[in-house]
Amino acid sequence: MHNAALAALGLNWRYLACEVHPHNLSIALAGARTMNFIGLNLTVPHKLLALDLMDLLDDSARQWGAVNTVVFEARDETGEWRPLAQLSEPSRTVRAHGYNTDAEALVQALREDLELEVRGAKIVVLGSGGAGRTAALKLAAEGAAELFLLNRTQSKAEAVAREIQMRFPQVAVQLDYPAHGADLLLNATSLGLRSADPLPLDEARLNLKCVRAVYDMIYRPAQTPLLELAKAAGCRVANGLGMLLYQGARALELWSGRPAPVAAMRKALDTNIYGSPL
Repeated sequence: MHNAALAALGLNWRYLACEVHPHNLSIALAGARTMNFIGLNLTVPHKLLALDLMDLLDDSARQWGAVNTVVFEARDETGEWRPLAQLSEPSRTVRAHGYNTDAEALVQALREDLELEVRGAKIVVLGSGGAGRTAALKLAAEGAAELFLLNRTQSKAEAVAREIQMRFPQVAVQLDYPAHGADLLLNATSLGLRSADPLPLDEARLNLKCVRAVYDMIYRPAQTPLLELAKAAGCRVANGLGMLLYQGARALELWSGRPAPVAAMRKALDTNIYGSPL
């Protein structure tokens, strides 16, 4: 996705994937800063750990409590901090500016892939880990009427519910399945990544025929067992590819200061995930 975008923009950059143990995250960030990396994306479990390792947090990172995009910045000739990509000379003094592009990408994907508006909706969120917490908080901020939080470890769901009630008291929160269906079921767990995984949903507690739409944050495989079941039940369905696309597009714009070539990025994702452009 990113390398296709860089080619489309004519940028002499390269996007690389590097496996870093959580214990070494601070060292990896320092190394990237020293080598004048333009920026980084972080995935689990680094998104939460990075909060305390940034020199500055954007409002998005502070609000959602996670960093998935790092922009390295330095001062220009006037003393203003700017992304390294916008400076002609590397600087000896570089800071790490942390952003979260996941939350906004989720809402955009729901709107475009499912034609679903969050405001006023009844939404079931499966999973209260890093991804589930960010999703639930963003959905609350967007005006969801009711949120139903389910998690294998009850205490995590309780913690997210308390945070929502404190920050968004107008949103009703329950730690159970809805009694009469929902507008959206969102899977923010990892169940579905492997073929042997059980369903993240308790079918005895929620009939998918009473759910308008199902969104699975997993994008590989493209069709999880949950999505297959939901489709058979007549739900509108989508996987996490749209969210992946839009969080990446926003990250690229933060690094480069230029509009992301979303069509080129989507084509690269479709080819990689589905085997050919859709």
